[in-house]
Amino acid sequence: MIPLKDTIPSRSMPYVNIFIIILNFGLFFYELSLGRVELARLLYTYGLIPRRFFYLSQEVSSSFISQFLPLFTSMFLHGGWFHILGNMLFLWIFGDNVEDAMGHFKYFIFYILCGVASSFFHLYLNPLSSVPAVGASGAISGVMGAYFLLFPTSRIITLVPFLFFFTLVEIPAFFFLGLWFIFQLFSGAFSLLLRGIPEGGIAWWAHVGGFISGMALRFIFVRKRYRRYRRYFSDYW
Repeated sequence: MIPLKDTIPSRSMPYVNIFIIILNFGLFFYELSLGRVELARLLYTYGLIPRRFFYLSQEVSSSFISQFLPLFTSMFLHGGWFHILGNMLFLWIFGDNVEDAMGHFKYFIFYILCGVASSFFHLYLNPLSSVPAVGASGAISGVMGAYFLLFPTSRIITLVPFLFFFTLVEIPAFFFLGLWFIFQLFSGAFSLLLRGIPEGGIAWWAHVGGFISGMALRFIFVRKRYRRYRRYFSDYW
């Protein structure tokens, strides 16, 4: 299933959401400009590597920046076109309404905190991994978690494969995001059973952690005027 848009219009211009998307694409194009060796060095320096993180935590001489900087930088790097296009599509669909409910500055802080929280989930559930984890999906999962609680009955216009064709279907956000979360949770649990296999691929637990963090932080960051949103969007709910 490929989400295309939701049915809830944003009341204000989502400046922060647009800025984050532009920043991610800008850094991705910078990655494309690098040679193979330089790109590998960039990913291993600024990507989140659990084994290195815990190794540095035991080193007296390690610097705070070298250990914790990847918690932030990793969420702005991507591993390929499908990776960044998929992430930015989800951010574009769900981010504007969440920013609307929180306000611009709070939304930016919320986004960063969700990304950091998702990184910690990945770290502690994959402590031996030496593969650099990159991508905005953890932070975006937090945005989706907040959307899940804020707009549960909004509808997501989704492209669904049917035999050899595709059809457009309006799916309630509660069902779409709930199904997405369950898939991440079961995939993460299954990955724990494969510890004997070299670790890499999708950071399932970062998605799970981000989603849960977004739901929890939503109660802190949503403005008190949120009830007005329910009245404003009553025609769409």
